[in-house]
Amino acid sequence: MPNSFRDDLIEVFEAVSKAQLHALRRLRSHTTQGLRGETAKPVKSMSQIDMAYDVLKSAGRPLHISEIMTQVAHRYQTSLDRESIVSALSKRVARRDRFARTGPNTFSLLPETER
Repeated sequence: MPNSFRDDLIEVFEAVSKAQLHALRRLRSHTTQGLRGETAKPVKSMSQIDMAYDVLKSAGRPLHISEIMTQVAHRYQTSLDRESIVSALSKRVARRDRFARTGPNTFSLLPETER
């Protein structure tokens, strides 16, 4: 067997073995978390709109989009695309669906009676 083919084959086996080891370690960490009683991530993920709604509801006051994005990043360990979330919130404001605009890039929740 030529050395270059042999080396390529060894590299492939090495990459496969590393991937399998990584997968096994991930499985082990999920299993041990469950045994320790730690909370797992929710099975159903939240939409960006739901995350913004949750942040605004918790705040109880209007928030600028920068504050919403910061709190979503902290609470859900995910980042929002500024243009996308502003667009989505603006569409909800236009439909009077849960959100109101109180200033430039500042949003609040509609009172329950207006929904």
